[in-house]
Amino acid sequence: MTALPAFELIRARSLAEVQAAKESHPGSRLLAGGTDLLANLRHGLGEPDLLIDITGLPHIGEITDEGEGLRIGAGVSLAGLALDPLIARHFPALAKAAAMIAGPGHRSSATLGGNLCQETRCIFYNESQWWRAAKGFCLKYRGTICHVAPTGKRCYAAYSGDLAPVLLVLGAKAELAGEKGVRSVELSDLFRDDGASHVALAEDEILLSLWVPFTSGLFCGYEKARLRGAIDFPAAGVALALSRKGENLERLAIAVTGTQSRPFLLSGLDAFCGQTLDEEALQKIGKLVQKEVSPMRTTLAPAHYRRRVAAALACRLAVSLFAAAEPARLF
Repeated sequence: MTALPAFELIRARSLAEVQAAKESHPGSRLLAGGTDLLANLRHGLGEPDLLIDITGLPHIGEITDEGEGLRIGAGVSLAGLALDPLIARHFPALAKAAAMIAGPGHRSSATLGGNLCQETRCIFYNESQWWRAAKGFCLKYRGTICHVAPTGKRCYAAYSGDLAPVLLVLGAKAELAGEKGVRSVELSDLFRDDGASHVALAEDEILLSLWVPFTSGLFCGYEKARLRGAIDFPAAGVALALSRKGENLERLAIAVTGTQSRPFLLSGLDAFCGQTLDEEALQKIGKLVQKEVSPMRTTLAPAHYRRRVAAALACRLAVSLFAAAEPARLF
């Protein structure tokens, strides 16, 4: 790492101040916890002349019970998510995922919004400036080719956020604010499958909060595989949510992170609803995960391992959550 480049810092107290700063400094970056941004800047990945601290925006650091769901400000820290009693009561899988990210020092600073909008990662991108210059810059930064797929036309850097898959299976929506006002979108619409431009925010927009609905009878879990047992990003992470009616699945959702340039929900799971979760169903779920997960050579973990471990994690979660959701028996 090198010293941080010179930049100006302002602390915005309103959305109007954020918009004015972004308009006057097109290359500016938003700053909350800074655990991803500042590390990248010290690696020479960007030289913004202005950082806009948004932690002072109204309500951005609050968690509110709105009756039908929780509104979670984008500025809530990961430590806050892991320890908040409302999160623990209604969405324990989200608290668990937050507690699994990085180390205690990172979690005290890093935020929900930062984790969702973090940069994609790749072994050809997340290197020192001199290494990248010697190898040749990549499509994601200053270069013209992707070293992962030199004949391709897009960047394959992998998205590694842990919170997005949990929020996807919970049916979360993102609240975005821009010059035209505030709009709400499905969380899945916040992401694009392009490692160089993976967050679908307009230039004038910022992520304000997440709205997560309460869903009766839904059981949710998250597991990930990583090269080190702590701190590391997921080589593959899986969130799964299900409900059951008697001996059959009533609802099933699976989301994956760490393998592609965006977190995504698996398709084709409605076919399992109304059926029991037997060995045949588990084998089909595992095959479906392997079919839709298509990792590239963006991490030190082999692509075939990440595909297979994602399937194994999904099946493991399905078994444990299906058992946990078993209806109470009256004797």
